[in-house]
Amino acid sequence: MKSIPKTMIIMPTYNEKETLEKTISEIQNLGIKFYITIVDDNSPDGTGEIAKRLSEEYPEIHYIHREKKEGLGTAYITGFKYALAQNADYIIEMDADGSHHPKYLPVMLEKMQEADLVLGSRYLRGVRVDNWSFRRLLFSKMANLYVQFIAPLPIEDSTSGLRCFKREVLEAINLDKVHSDGYSFQIELTARTYRKGFKIVEIPITFYERSGGYSKMSNKIVVEAFWLVIKIRLGLIK
Repeated sequence: MKSIPKTMIIMPTYNEKETLEKTISEIQNLGIKFYITIVDDNSPDGTGEIAKRLSEEYPEIHYIHREKKEGLGTAYITGFKYALAQNADYIIEMDADGSHHPKYLPVMLEKMQEADLVLGSRYLRGVRVDNWSFRRLLFSKMANLYVQFIAPLPIEDSTSGLRCFKREVLEAINLDKVHSDGYSFQIELTARTYRKGFKIVEIPITFYERSGGYSKMSNKIVVEAFWLVIKIRLGLIK
């Protein structure tokens, strides 16, 4: 198995029983030693039971159970804090629903030689999404253009959920001050990383529409993201 800096994948879950085990199996088949932390918000479909079983079968898998649904942002914060406590050098965000193909993980690790944060971008040198409606694609692209020009952030895909941080980035960010969720959470972390002078590199990826479960997008998340970008512009997010 290929040796790399200690790398932990944080994988928040809520009703991902259809895809979780397959996603983890594909990661393991890469032949690279990844540690994986699953943070489950008491999924009613039994995802937590699957995560618990996997953590008992594989020593590199850790399972964190939360008593109720608290949102994507706090799930990642919980995972980040655990990864830092375990002395992980690189910390990766990744969906458990099949949207992010594990084949991009080795590419991200290579790019970490020249970056502090590597983003898997759907919009770098073109558009790469699979099985999205035109309306959803237009909304996502316009949201990222809004971030680019209003924040402003020179990033093509600030809302990407596939990313790899060096531990120094998360140590520099006051994680206790990050309270946003969903798209907003990804935008806020990108902005805080950029504002602190860390180097961000994007790599092109194809985003695959989730193969199981359901989308967690809501009007509340959209409104939160709109106002967060205004706060970034005003210098309230640093």
